[in-house]
Amino acid sequence: MRDQKEIHYCNLPKMPEPAFDSPVGPMRMEAIIIMAKKWVNGTKLKYSFFERDSFFTPVTDASGNQSKLFWKGTNDEKEAVRNAFATWKSHEIGLEFEETDDHLEALIRIGFAKGEGSWSYVGRDAWDIPKEERTMNFGWDIVSDEDTILHEIGHAMGFPHEHQNPKAGIVWDEEAVYSALAAAPNFWSREQTFHNIIRKISPDDVQGSSWDPNSIMHYPFGANMIIAPPKYKDGLSPEDGLSNRDISWVKQFYPKIDKRTFVALKPFHSEIISINAGNQINLEFSPEESRYYTIRTFGNMDTVMVLSEVVNDENIYLSGDDDSGEDRNSVIKEKLLKGKKYVINIRLYYKTSAGDTCVMAY
Repeated sequence: MRDQKEIHYCNLPKMPEPAFDSPVGPMRMEAIIIMAKKWVNGTKLKYSFFERDSFFTPVTDASGNQSKLFWKGTNDEKEAVRNAFATWKSHEIGLEFEETDDHLEALIRIGFAKGEGSWSYVGRDAWDIPKEERTMNFGWDIVSDEDTILHEIGHAMGFPHEHQNPKAGIVWDEEAVYSALAAAPNFWSREQTFHNIIRKISPDDVQGSSWDPNSIMHYPFGANMIIAPPKYKDGLSPEDGLSNRDISWVKQFYPKIDKRTFVALKPFHSEIISINAGNQINLEFSPEESRYYTIRTFGNMDTVMVLSEVVNDENIYLSGDDDSGEDRNSVIKEKLLKGKKYVINIRLYYKTSAGDTCVMAY
């Protein structure tokens, strides 16, 4: 059971809510939001650690004294993070994880600034964070705290907090929660506590039709913080590690990819996109000549499309487009070279009709 004493909580960065140019129906909205922060399956999430003393957070105390919170971690801390990535990957998911020494090419950039709390941007929110900044931080000793590392990696893959699931039916003793989180070791403001604990996430953000109190995305809570369900008045302690539902959900969103199922896309030939919402079509494209190509989807649907170049059996991101909630289709225009091989991943959020939709390169 996860320890309830001196509980440290994950402090998620705030991001703007999605805005749409035109009215979007509730079913379409639900499909878009539940997929919005998820990566295209097959993405290689490169991660890096900040190593140099030039990376730090400046701190000024109440007396005006200045100090630095360095972002670099110990060898043991970095090894614990590597092991947690391996734990998620051991369930044969379609995402790949790879460490790199160059934080400029990393999607997940990890710091160990003690006292800043542990947090991560959620899924594709990391795209919008400048390359010199962290997308994940561990603010306390995590060498023997694998659950915190698994939790933050879960956020990086696009999963929200489970204790904010509106289907949980949790009724908080709000003042008790505010009081507990204002004290050591978190020292949170009421705004931080509301954002990370009390606030219910949108039902559209929820994975599945039920609440999983043992999810790695759930945090433990001490006695007298929860009023209902009554069984948790004396506290709630999720089991250690990934729950069965954590594993089933990550495999549903990121199933292992069989490259034998990739479809060859030919210039000026429309390829039917006959998949269900949440699923993905993977295409290979080998240009017959070097020139600018337009790759476009057709039909009434919301998609995210990613174009990558295959280099030494690794997909190197070139471009992407997300048309979700907009009255248009995904389109990518790039100069592609004869003799090179490219991969196009298209993930379907929502389709407004039962008719087929398609993609074409021309």
